[in-house]
Amino acid sequence: MPALKPSLAALAACSLAGCVGVGAGPVPGTPEFTASRVSRAYDCGVGVDRGRIIAGLPREDRARFIAANASYAVKSYKAPRRCEASERAELQRELQARARR
Repeated sequence: MPALKPSLAALAACSLAGCVGVGAGPVPGTPEFTASRVSRAYDCGVGVDRGRIIAGLPREDRARFIAANASYAVKSYKAPRRCEASERAELQRELQARARR
């Protein structure tokens, strides 16, 4: 039991400090989430009308989207991942719906 105390203390300190888990991503509904989906679509070879997506965002969120999209693009080049056909189709539907708004 004594071995658990330091790790529990570290976990508690981390949660108090606002640490985010390694697998945590952007919150759905935010410009950062939309940027992550656009980036993933590019990874999967899905055509994206980025201009229409940006135009559909509230004016105050556009700069956040652009900054996040640039950040994800850099990460994408460093670590591309495979896409299954189902993921590609889901991304295409999701981004087409967003571009229509």
